[in-house]
Amino acid sequence: MPSVNSVRSERILMGKLERGSDLLGELVDICVQEKIRLGRVEAIGSVTRARLGYYHQEGHEYRHYTINQPLELSSLQGNISLKEGNPFVHAHVVLSGIKGRSWGGHLSSGTEVYACEFIIEAFSGPEFSRVYDQETGLGLWNVREEG
Repeated sequence: MPSVNSVRSERILMGKLERGSDLLGELVDICVQEKIRLGRVEAIGSVTRARLGYYHQEGHEYRHYTINQPLELSSLQGNISLKEGNPFVHAHVVLSGIKGRSWGGHLSSGTEVYACEFIIEAFSGPEFSRVYDQETGLGLWNVREEG
């Protein structure tokens, strides 16, 4: 049976990121500055280069690749929770290039912003913290109820 928890929307932040900044790093910095411990994030725009990853299930490790060309940030979707007590953004992206060629994967540090507009929705509710899961090798949510 799936684990389901109720959360409440508290506030929504909208803005744009600085050209040349690290996409993932800037989103995390906003969460730290705004004290967002739980939420979701989405964004669109473009990047000058991208660093993406995919999870190798047998090896229990992320493998990364870099695309060194301008790309459209067609979609960024992710969530915000805690990892080792700090805000952590887990996001996946779809990027598109010349003639509609697309790439997708886990957003990693090293993705450079050309232009980016974001929306972050902060939630209140139980504490969602990432803890190591022995079976998958991933940091998955552990939920601690309020109170």
